[in-house]
Amino acid sequence: MPLSAAERDLLITRAGGCCELCGATTELAAYAVSPRPGDSAEETILTCRTCRDALTEGSAPDHRWRCLTESAWSQVPAVQVVAWRLLESLPEEDWARDLLDQLYLDEDTLAWVHAKPEAEADSSGETGTGHKDTFGAPLSAGDTVTLIKDLKVKGANFTAKRGTAVRNISLVIDNPEQIEGRVNDQRIVILTEFVKKTT
Repeated sequence: MPLSAAERDLLITRAGGCCELCGATTELAAYAVSPRPGDSAEETILTCRTCRDALTEGSAPDHRWRCLTESAWSQVPAVQVVAWRLLESLPEEDWARDLLDQLYLDEDTLAWVHAKPEAEADSSGETGTGHKDTFGAPLSAGDTVTLIKDLKVKGANFTAKRGTAVRNISLVIDNPEQIEGRVNDQRIVILTEFVKKTT
């Protein structure tokens, strides 16, 4: 749901007319922080097109997010949530791990970081699975995802490497935090928090 004019003005004022992640001042727009509906300034952050595209597509190079060394210290909960999620998606980056170790979130904000969307009714009236990738993008059976960290596969003698594309995934129907996919010719269960959807 788009912001009202009043809420948009509040958001722009709070952000000082800059992207709340990188500080850019052009092509700014609101970005709703899932799983909140994003109909108020408190549930959104102001982002430039580059950051917004990277958040939506989950395809930004690691160095793109070095801006978080400043923005992660924001006192705005919505910004804190996005920064924390991004840092968690960069487990192999020393600077990201160190920054995550230094940050503190209150209980409510941390719950928002790890909140999963409630299942929603789809057009057929059936309950949806609510499967989402690490950035909150909805996942469907048949999608392609990319691993955002190395995953040691239990019961196998290999590690699924970060950056590996997993094609034609299946959803674990009774668990919205799990999907299944084939890696190294083996079908494995993968936690949705460790994948990003490939568009």
